[in-house]
Amino acid sequence: QVQLVESGGGLVQAGGSLRLSCAATGRTRSVHSLAWFRQAPGKEREFVATIAWSAYTSDVADSMKGRFTISRDIAKEMVYLQMNSLEPDDTGVYYCAAYLLRPGIQSVTRDAHEYDFWGQGTQVTVSS
Repeated sequence: QVQLVESGGGLVQAGGSLRLSCAATGRTRSVHSLAWFRQAPGKEREFVATIAWSAYTSDVADSMKGRFTISRDIAKEMVYLQMNSLEPDDTGVYYCAAYLLRPGIQSVTRDAHEYDFWGQGTQVTVSS
């Protein structure tokens, strides 16, 4: 089991910034990568960014590149999402997710179905 707890959400004006944090506990040695997804009201859950736990590999959704940055602190077992130049369309619940190690070659993935554990989410609201 891996437990994930998100924090850092809130209300911000368009153009502002927020930094989300995700604390991972439990069997973190079994984690291949952690990711952020988001879900806006009435919409499907959407990939935001992912980062490998023990490799220098990361991926950010095309529409967010240049505005969002994902990073991790292995010693603290934390993953962060720095969000700049926020827009009203960035409003939603942001979830942290863990993708566990599998046998064989494995890469970071944008597919939500591959993720094994999820946090409860943190609300981000961007006002215009």
